[in-house]
Amino acid sequence: MALRIPKAELGTEMSESMIKQFGAVAEPVEVTWHNPKVAEANLVLGGKVGEWDVADESLKSFAHMAVAAQVGCGWCLDVGYFQARNQNLDLAKASQVPRWRESDVFAPLERDVLEYAEAMTNTPPTVTDELHASLLDRLGPAAMVELTAFIAFANMATRNNSAHGIESQGFSAACEIPLAARPGRLEKSGAASTA
Repeated sequence: MALRIPKAELGTEMSESMIKQFGAVAEPVEVTWHNPKVAEANLVLGGKVGEWDVADESLKSFAHMAVAAQVGCGWCLDVGYFQARNQNLDLAKASQVPRWRESDVFAPLERDVLEYAEAMTNTPPTVTDELHASLLDRLGPAAMVELTAFIAFANMATRNNSAHGIESQGFSAACEIPLAARPGRLEKSGAASTA
């Protein structure tokens, strides 16, 4: 799939900041920069979401990757795996998120968070009272609110990127463990290539 909107020109400062952070300019920013107000709001919101610190970072990272795998956002899956590496999260687990149901590396809480992320992503959502109550009991109200809002943000980002045709930029190539492919899904991007 090709980008459905061509990349916009970014200013030097913005480009240099992205290169410093990711090693490349992020295509979602280049695409949304056609409307700088939208692009800047996305960056601010993403920055605020990144500041949340009540819920466990690995749980949030795995949840975002589960949303990306389900929606089919190769860019989010790719950069999520890359960020998991940079946050010193468990790469053996992160690499298995796209096939978490078949994998035996996840603890029960992690499996429930992945199920919750997918249930929130379904249209319509399929979150059950039992799953929500179980997570609430183990995480507490503050972390549950954060995790839920984080997953909702992940849905916004992944669906936005997918609709614009934004695919993997190869960020996960810096990782030592290959990113697993989601079972039953034909790969639409390079996100599942050897990382």
